[in-house]
Amino acid sequence: MRKLVLVKYAPEIFLKGLNRNRFEKKLKDNIKKVLEGTDYEFVIDQGRWFIYSEKLEEVVHKVIKVFGISEVCIVTEVEASMEEIKKQALEEVKGLKAATFKVETNRANKNFKGTSMDISREVGAYILKNAPELTVQISKPQHTINVEIRDKAYVYSNRIKAVGGLPYGMNGSTMLMLSGGIDSPVAGYMMARRGVEISCVYYHSHPYTSERAKEKVKQLAAILSSYTGKVTLYVVPFTDIQMAIIEKCREDELTIIMRRFMTRIACKLAHKFNIQSVTTGESIGQVASQTMEGLVVSTDVADRPMFRPLIAMDKQDIMNISREIGTYETSILPYEDCCTIFVPKHPKTKPALDKMRKAESVLDVDNLVEEAIKNMEVYNL
Repeated sequence: MRKLVLVKYAPEIFLKGLNRNRFEKKLKDNIKKVLEGTDYEFVIDQGRWFIYSEKLEEVVHKVIKVFGISEVCIVTEVEASMEEIKKQALEEVKGLKAATFKVETNRANKNFKGTSMDISREVGAYILKNAPELTVQISKPQHTINVEIRDKAYVYSNRIKAVGGLPYGMNGSTMLMLSGGIDSPVAGYMMARRGVEISCVYYHSHPYTSERAKEKVKQLAAILSSYTGKVTLYVVPFTDIQMAIIEKCREDELTIIMRRFMTRIACKLAHKFNIQSVTTGESIGQVASQTMEGLVVSTDVADRPMFRPLIAMDKQDIMNISREIGTYETSILPYEDCCTIFVPKHPKTKPALDKMRKAESVLDVDNLVEEAIKNMEVYNL
C-alpha cells in the first residue's frame, strides 16, 4: 500500500483522434520538465498516469500548474481485491461525523468480478456497517469515495482542481504585449492555457517610467513562467517614439499612433524570432483606444494574426482570473507604464484609418522602430 498522485488530463485531449499520442507525449514531457530536481517515479496502469514520490505535496503543487491537466488526486494504491478496497474505503471516511457519502467505481480491469455498480454497493454497505453515523446520499453527497480498479486498485476522495487547457507548446507561438496592468498577463495566461508558447514585449519610457515599473513587469512575466516553465521578456525603449509623436502629431492622436507603433514593434520582434502571432490584453470598449475603430486602426500595421482573448470579457471577469492565477497583487502596484504617462485629455475614440495613416506619415516610422529594437533589453525568466 502506498500513496500516489493520480494525474487526470483534460477531456479535450481524448478527442484528438490520431493526434492524441502527440498531445499525450507533449504533456508527459511537460510534467517531467516541471518535476526536474524532484525524486519521483512515473507509473502507468492501464492508461492512467500516476506519480509516486516521498514529496507528494511538492509534486501536487507543481503539477496542478501544468497546462493540459484538469485534476490531480491523492490516491492510495492497494491490491485489486474487494477486501483491500473495502478496508481502504473505510479509512477514507474515518473522522467524518454525520456526513453523507457515496461510492463511485471505475472498473477498467474487466477480469475483476462484478460490475462497477455492484462494487460500489458492496463498498458502500461495508462503510455503513462499520461507520453507522454516516448516511448514503447519491445525488449531492458531502463526500465521494472513488474506487478505480486496474492492475492495482486505487481509492481516493481528495480531488484537486488543476489549470486544464492543452499542453503548452502544442499550438504555435505568440508575442504578448505585456504592460504592468491587470489585463495583459491574463491574456498571456489564456493563450498559454490553449497550448500557445508565449514571449513578451514591454515598452519602457525611461525616465518617465521608473525602474520599479520595469521590475513590476519582470515580476508579472516571472509569474507567467511558473505556468509555462520559461518566458523571454523583451524590454523595448519607447521614449523617443513617444516624444516624436508628441512633437509632430496632434495630442488627441497620441494614443492610437502609439498603439500602431507598439503593434509594429511586436510584429518585428515576432518576425525576428520566428513567432507566429501577436497577443494583446485589449477588451472592446474598455478604454479610448479599444473601440472597434481604434482596434481596426492599430491592427492595420500588423503582418501576422493578432489575438485578443479578453475581447468580450468584463473587467470584473478579468480581475477574477488575475486573482486566480496570482498576477493581481503585482498588477495593482502603483507604478506607471508608458501608456499612462502621456495620456491626452480627449483621445480619439473613432479614428479613421486613412487619417491616422496620414497623421503618422510625418514620422520616420521605420527608423524609430529599428532604433527601439536595436536598444532593447532581453530577460529570460
